[in-house]
Amino acid sequence: MIYFDRAIFNTVLNKLNSNKVILLLGARRIGKTTLIKQIIEKCNEPYLLLNGEDIETIDALKKHSVENYKRLLGKNKFLIIDEAQKIPEIGSALKLMIDEINGIKILVTGSSMFDLNNKLGEPLTGRKITFHLFPLAQMEISKTENLIQTKARLEDRLVFGSYPELFQYESKEEKTQYLKELVNSYLLKDILAFENIRNSNKLLDLLRLLAFQMGKEVSMDELGRQLSIGKNTVERYLDLLSKVFVIYRLQGFSRNLRNEISKSSKWYFYDNGIRNTLIANHNAIALRNDVGELWENYLLAERIKFQHYSGMLVNNYFWRTYQQQEIDFIEERAGNLYAYEAKWSVTKKVKEPKTWKEAYPNSQFQIISPENYLAWIGA
Repeated sequence: MIYFDRAIFNTVLNKLNSNKVILLLGARRIGKTTLIKQIIEKCNEPYLLLNGEDIETIDALKKHSVENYKRLLGKNKFLIIDEAQKIPEIGSALKLMIDEINGIKILVTGSSMFDLNNKLGEPLTGRKITFHLFPLAQMEISKTENLIQTKARLEDRLVFGSYPELFQYESKEEKTQYLKELVNSYLLKDILAFENIRNSNKLLDLLRLLAFQMGKEVSMDELGRQLSIGKNTVERYLDLLSKVFVIYRLQGFSRNLRNEISKSSKWYFYDNGIRNTLIANHNAIALRNDVGELWENYLLAERIKFQHYSGMLVNNYFWRTYQQQEIDFIEERAGNLYAYEAKWSVTKKVKEPKTWKEAYPNSQFQIISPENYLAWIGA
């Protein structure tokens, strides 16, 4: 197994001294447990590691009393709970520990933002710091390979993505099998764990529709018609899918110009490998007709990882007018606008849309291609 230095490691480690609950969120199989082990090793102090999916852990935390928790901790001052969203009333339990047990450090992980935020919510207001962990970022991978290797492996990452365990496999068949197992046994398991998900096939069909429409504007009404479910159900499913870290949404950008589209959304996947597995297509780049979409999805996910890991305060959008002028990615930060267009192959000069330039003359515009993308994603 290859181990990577995660970009968030030192930040999490430093925040452990803040007398707050450190919350580490991310999809299954992206390396949360491995990161925990590395933090434990670096801290080099007595710790108690609990698994929220273990019935004994749930029983041990059930009695909400300071004495019970002190007895459970013993001489340990560092408590780690993996998959904490499975534990009833975990927020109240952690609040009691933080408030009443001097010197305690607490790190909890979860693979469901929906479940864990609901359970931690109000009890831990002002008492938690939240971090997100994503599939491996190129800024993390670059520490283990040189520039020539990075360029040679780019096409493979557009197809198979960047889940950490993939890096132990060499063949297409091994990677394909791993991703199929990941989607069926882990990601869908978390999604379907929510109450009132009565029809798992509809949810999987929705994911596939999004995979085929990746990077395109999506109509809730149209998705509902295609799936024979209501618009409200579509919106609920999309919310769940985003909160288990499978997809994320970009909203249209507008400063109230009459010809700008602001109410539409685009949906992207955090990982290309998950998307390609959903549509059962792991063909090489030379055999595909969706390379532009793969490049755009990959770039945006890598940029979002960089934004989060570097602590960037930013709002993300796409931009389009009713006259079909568009820009893939807009960043609003520090009072400025930055416009980016993703291009896999730039055969001719791409110009900044005239309407955008006239409306936002102080903004910056840049093409992101395989020639210059590494600096943009912090690698």
